[in-house]
Amino acid sequence: MLIILKKAIVIGSGFSGMSTAAFLAKQGLQVTVLEKHNIPGGRARQVKADGFTFDMGPSWYWMPDVFEKFFEQFGKQVSDYYTLDRLSPSYTVYFRDERIDIPSDYNALKQLFEQLETGSSIKLDKFLKEAAFKYQVGIKDLVYKPGQSVTEFLNFDFLKGVFRLDVFTSIESHINKFFKNKKIRQLLAFPVLFLGALPSQTPALYSLMNYADIKLGTWYPKGGMFKIVEAMHGLCNQLGVKFIFNANVDNMIFDKNNIALVESHHIEDNSTTSYEADVVIGAADYQFIETKLLPAYLRTYSEDYWDSRVMAPSCLIYYVGLNKKLVNITHHSLFFDVSFDKHGEQIYTKPAWPDEPLFYVSATSVTDKSVAPFNAENLFFLIPVASGLTGDSEALREKYFNMIVERYEKHIGQKIKSSIVYKKSFGPTDFVNDYNAFRGNAYGLANTLKQTAILKPSLKSKKVNNLFYTGQLTVPGPGVPPAIISGEVVANEVGKYLNK
Repeated sequence: MLIILKKAIVIGSGFSGMSTAAFLAKQGLQVTVLEKHNIPGGRARQVKADGFTFDMGPSWYWMPDVFEKFFEQFGKQVSDYYTLDRLSPSYTVYFRDERIDIPSDYNALKQLFEQLETGSSIKLDKFLKEAAFKYQVGIKDLVYKPGQSVTEFLNFDFLKGVFRLDVFTSIESHINKFFKNKKIRQLLAFPVLFLGALPSQTPALYSLMNYADIKLGTWYPKGGMFKIVEAMHGLCNQLGVKFIFNANVDNMIFDKNNIALVESHHIEDNSTTSYEADVVIGAADYQFIETKLLPAYLRTYSEDYWDSRVMAPSCLIYYVGLNKKLVNITHHSLFFDVSFDKHGEQIYTKPAWPDEPLFYVSATSVTDKSVAPFNAENLFFLIPVASGLTGDSEALREKYFNMIVERYEKHIGQKIKSSIVYKKSFGPTDFVNDYNAFRGNAYGLANTLKQTAILKPSLKSKKVNNLFYTGQLTVPGPGVPPAIISGEVVANEVGKYLNK
């Protein structure tokens, strides 16, 4: 008896795309992933040059339990694919007047807090107890929900704890209720400022990120974040998923309100191939698929809807190789030596190229000798900037690079500019060109209350019967662990659709 498998086409091979592909293959579907680049990973691609290896996008490994859960569902473990090191210190923060290393040991962290504000160590216990509850309930009852109906959240545990989740209080107010010291407040607010929205506009629910940071730890996969990409790609291959690289999806053929064929243009030989589809999952930029691949009458959201979305930041990134080692630096460094509020305002409230930006540096070669030549250093500089800005240019990038390198040199007490042997930049224009990113965003939608759960763009098209979405513009939101979870959530919804 001939068994004809249902065919799923996944557009994009980022974390959400590969997660979706793996779960669909596990369900028994014939899965093809179409990727416009020549390697998997999407925003988590890798670049190698002159002996240096750079992760192009994500650089923080938080929420290790999410990665473990993903691989366990396929009978695997994280350790089957890569080795993790817990970073100690977790990261370093440079303020205007001092450097603070954030210890991975909780008791040492409490001592640090106590030095900054008397009595704050006891308050930290209480703050993190609440954050732990939000993490446990939020992950179980919010993050793994498809966000299709409010009825999804009508279960006893969730309703019993809904007010403890602090969804109607801002994280800024929540942090300020516990702590008075300005540095402590900034330390606890940085995850949402860099990745989501202003702390004053972000629900206090997201203190769950502080639990992830402090209690679950900051980790590093030896070889870089691309090791996760390689692991998921390898798993997909084992499950029979087919990957087509250099395949730019530029058209869809419809049979009434269903996608019948997905057409991709092969970049290398300029050919066009059509793929039959029982179901299509958009793991590329949601807004791009809606507005560029669907006719107007099949779009769920209007241009006005997209224009009204509050976006998380874009960013300017610099991949830098030095021909010398630096002393006394750590793997992750945050530079809060200028106004936290001013830069936040220029990202979210009054979008503009920042006057004095906060910035972040990842030095993976401090932890991993394999990512740089002998006696050399691998540096990744990142400046968060507002999405949708115009004027991105080489001159502007050079201006900001010189600005932050001067401050970096001052804080670490060492010169680097004369030792740069490799440099590549990546900015908002590249996010648009490489990823079709709406307004050049780097992280997706801002984590505001009005853009949470059922208020995010739907993971299922309301007009096209067999079109679903995954990734940072739909549930559960931006970040690597949420992207992996998004793939599982949408695969479950696809399974329900196909088995109706």
